[in-house]
Amino acid sequence: MAQPIPLEPPRRDAREELRARLENAPAEHAEAVLAAYEVLQGLHDRGLLDLMRGVLGASDQILGAVMDKASTPESVHAIRNLLFWRRILGSIEPEWFQTIFKAIPEGMARATARQDKPPGLLALARRMAGKDVRRGLTAAIDILETFGRHLSSARP
Repeated sequence: MAQPIPLEPPRRDAREELRARLENAPAEHAEAVLAAYEVLQGLHDRGLLDLMRGVLGASDQILGAVMDKASTPESVHAIRNLLFWRRILGSIEPEWFQTIFKAIPEGMARATARQDKPPGLLALARRMAGKDVRRGLTAAIDILETFGRHLSSARP
């Protein structure tokens, strides 16, 4: 009858494997290691490593102070408002903002231009009849109308 062949796989020494990988790492990753040293030196030169060491040492105190301030009703409202504005601003097309922000400097320049006397009511009425003014007023009225509709259903 056949005898089983004893199979003894070589024992794996994880520490020895790690040590071998660590010894080979500088040669395999020399460029990355040098870049990391340059980054560390830059952080040290600017005092950021000392700052980080101080933050780590006082992390419990800093975290406690931040949590005390963040748990106030005002902070909770501010965080909720920021999240709300993030959602609102994310839903607006960037081109719309560009249109508004391009118009502001031009409008401010025209409004602050040196005039001997302010325009009369008739001159303002003539300007109100222009298509660009009517288009802007329509947009403003649409926004105010929507605001009023939501205002009546808002709960403080």
